[in-house]
Amino acid sequence: MADIGILRAAIAPVRRLWRRPVEVELAPKAGDDEQDARAHFREGLVKRRSGDREAALAAFDRALALVPDFADAVMARAEILDSLGRSSEAYGEYERARRLWAEVPAGAADRRYIFRRQGSFSFEAESYELVRANVRSKILPQLAHGNACLAHGRAAEALDSYERALKVNPKLTEVLALKGEALSTLGRFEEAIQVFDGVLATDPNDRDTLNARGIARAALGRLADANDDWRHQFDLLPRTSSAARACVAMRMGNYSAAYNEFGLAVAKEPGNSYWLLYRLTAARLAGAPPESVAPPADDRWPTLLLAFRTGQVTEEALLGHANSPGRRAEAHFQMGVLAVDGNPAAARRYWREVVDQGPPALIEFAAASNELARLGA
Repeated sequence: MADIGILRAAIAPVRRLWRRPVEVELAPKAGDDEQDARAHFREGLVKRRSGDREAALAAFDRALALVPDFADAVMARAEILDSLGRSSEAYGEYERARRLWAEVPAGAADRRYIFRRQGSFSFEAESYELVRANVRSKILPQLAHGNACLAHGRAAEALDSYERALKVNPKLTEVLALKGEALSTLGRFEEAIQVFDGVLATDPNDRDTLNARGIARAALGRLADANDDWRHQFDLLPRTSSAARACVAMRMGNYSAAYNEFGLAVAKEPGNSYWLLYRLTAARLAGAPPESVAPPADDRWPTLLLAFRTGQVTEEALLGHANSPGRRAEAHFQMGVLAVDGNPAAARRYWREVVDQGPPALIEFAAASNELARLGA
């Protein structure tokens, strides 16, 4: 019953806010392109809710002029076009939005549920932003807004929401763990570890927090401690969680275990290109017999990594598509995997690039750190 009361309190302010004049509530403010695009997106949502479809369409257009791959704005624009009878235009926009969402990979299977979600969460985050501003004494709106922001990569806003929730109840270990995740995402690893230590003092078998503390420890170069956390997490994961077990094993450089677990994961999800890529990687680094693989016929990023592994894509072409720090780290890691047997010095250079420039939460960051340690680099 308490949850129902919280939800009712959360929904009521949203209804009131949707009815307020856009000029008062949602006038875009100066800032960077993403912030301005989000302001225009919020304006479009309110205009659409009030029935002014043309004004909503114009607001979504302004958002997309600033951030062309803003998938939520593309989808909202498609819905407006559809409602205006412009179905052929709408169809193309629907497909574009689905393609953009599909290109956002889900997080590794061994991470907390927030990072395993796939897609864009702008609509969710903006909706909860309206709620939390008007329901300050409730935990649920703050937690929901924080989760949506963290999933969308907006860690500073997520941290603010978690801290507001903890002012209401400072003993909520789940919210403390999420605060630690936000701190870690912001690069505040020492602070994150202190938070994770407190959570694990309460529950030493919190698998998600063990994973998160391992990531923060690895980011600070405390690799032995990180591997201890991941070994503990691996031992706690049920045998049925093959994908999660495989990812943990890959992080700590246990490639024999990773090879076996990714084999089970591929059997469950044969269309998951990452599981196939990681199984090939684990096989190579564990010295298992090579397997023949035919990459799918598409241009998605993990397919390009597979094509590189099978000699169908060059290093230059692969790096040409590596348009983010995460993708560049994944590309350099695979280059190191192919080079290590014949040219260990080149492998060291590639893996050093992963550790120096890659996001610490990546599997490749941890695996490269362990490989460099083995090579004495």
